[in-house]
Amino acid sequence: MSEHAGLDITPNHFLQIDAALCTRCGRCAAVCPMGIVAPAGPNVLPFVKDEDVARCLRCGHCEAFCPTQALALNFRLEERPAPPPKARTLPPPDLALHLKSRRSIRRFLPDPVPRETILEILDAARYAPSGTNQQPVQWRVVFDSKAVRKIAALTVDWMRLRAKTDDPLGHLLVQLVAGWDAGFDVACLGAPHLIVAHVPADNPIAPVDAIIALTHVDILTPAYGLGTCWAGFVSAAAAMHEPLQKELALPAGRNFAYALMLGRPQFKPRSIPRRNPLEVTWG
Repeated sequence: MSEHAGLDITPNHFLQIDAALCTRCGRCAAVCPMGIVAPAGPNVLPFVKDEDVARCLRCGHCEAFCPTQALALNFRLEERPAPPPKARTLPPPDLALHLKSRRSIRRFLPDPVPRETILEILDAARYAPSGTNQQPVQWRVVFDSKAVRKIAALTVDWMRLRAKTDDPLGHLLVQLVAGWDAGFDVACLGAPHLIVAHVPADNPIAPVDAIIALTHVDILTPAYGLGTCWAGFVSAAAAMHEPLQKELALPAGRNFAYALMLGRPQFKPRSIPRRNPLEVTWG
């Protein structure tokens, strides 16, 4: 028997089933992406065969879709939260309005965001989808505003070098360098923090997973009264400029994926600007 009250452990201890709650509906088997959950029968609860355990993605679909919360995947049980009261906690129009209201922030207040707030946001981003649930994204938070300023300076150094090449954006880089020399932070926009997502160098799909996770951060941040801006120039420089790579000091075997500036907006948006018309092709 499990130390978790009311849960009967299946023979290989991989799934924990509360026999009193399990209705043997078969939903856990139906939603398993790998098809490894054997459905319940009249005299057997759902289980995963020993030889199939290694194939489990630990995505938790079997647990999440159980209508009676009878099943628990035997993985990090100490983090298992109470089930949400409803599948949807936001009316669709409210959520759509939140998405439409999201703006890139290009003027930040200098005061720092509490570390606890940043950790809350990144913790929620852990639940972003990733290919085969590999969860390859890790984070480097450049918290010190002076360190962010140094990264901005190194990015501008890269711009100076690129402006002397046949880069098709050379004319723009010249203007940006002039802006920096005039005292404007063209790379990090004076943001107090920089959120860097990094991924395994040997995982070809991980950069996409990083963008998905960063998008979760981007969408969630306004709910905390904060703002973000995608750090495109920093991200471009990080892929090419060795001094910047050394400054970022990512762990060995991991690559810079992309970055977001983070801070408190100096100005808050009051309306939603127009966008191009929706274009959809139906197949």
